[in-house]
Amino acid sequence: MSSTLIAEQLLNGLGYGLMLFLLAAGLTLVFGVMDTMNLAHGSLFTMGAYIGATLSLYTGSFVLAVAGAVVGTVLLALALEIALMRRLYVSDHLVQVVATLGVILIVDDVVKATWGAAPIIAGAPQAFSQPIQITSDWAYPSYRVLVLVAGLAVAALLYALVNHTRLGMLVRAGASNRAMAQLMGVRVKQVFSVIFLMGAALAGLAGALMGPLSAVQNGMGETIMIPALIVIVIGGIGSVRGALVGALLVGTVETVGRAFAPALLKQFMPPALVADTSPALAGMTMYLLMVAVLFFKPRGLFPARG
Repeated sequence: MSSTLIAEQLLNGLGYGLMLFLLAAGLTLVFGVMDTMNLAHGSLFTMGAYIGATLSLYTGSFVLAVAGAVVGTVLLALALEIALMRRLYVSDHLVQVVATLGVILIVDDVVKATWGAAPIIAGAPQAFSQPIQITSDWAYPSYRVLVLVAGLAVAALLYALVNHTRLGMLVRAGASNRAMAQLMGVRVKQVFSVIFLMGAALAGLAGALMGPLSAVQNGMGETIMIPALIVIVIGGIGSVRGALVGALLVGTVETVGRAFAPALLKQFMPPALVADTSPALAGMTMYLLMVAVLFFKPRGLFPARG
């Protein structure tokens, strides 16, 4: 097991973690501030990926594809917020879960009717098709470096927005004590709309950036929602800082676990049993991480609500 392989998997884990952060940050703000369980957030991720992949294939412009994915996802989220979410803000969590599950089913059927059941393969942009030579014997994909840089840049911008702007002050106040924020004169409906659309923009961006790394296919949003929810639990509901730390932990642990679990299990098990056991064990790593964190910090690492 070479140091180069370990370093490469760690970078892959950080990149995956930053994409999880883009999805989890919007979700934790929606849940933490608005007290709304929006399981359809993953569908916005799916739409961002499909819009981005389609624009990339037809225009050949990666910048236009990402921008179009973000704008298209925000417009879809605006329609969803006006048509449904405003009615769910005052409902209990069970109603919110059932309603947003219905949105997932509708979006999946719309995607299948529009793009078909076959996955879409959107390659990396031409400018980032060649690897970067980090050392003499280690070349790392340049597109993954772009994803790392983009994820870190968005994380920094979101941190500045939440901690150093008036909107961020309202967001933090709502996450800490929504009832008190309302009594202090915060225009809750407007803040809710901005937060929901901001979360949709982050989900669309994550989908567009993930497209070239994996096949764009129906149901991808539901798959990534599970680790995104685990990120929120680990980081603490309503905390952007917690979402970032939790996402980096989950992304790294899951990626490293899937990469090295077979080699470790071969030291103790026959190869036939390893082939059956390693995928399940690797998939358990993020759940084990969540259990370990909650054992010591039941409210998550950085809970917004004291």
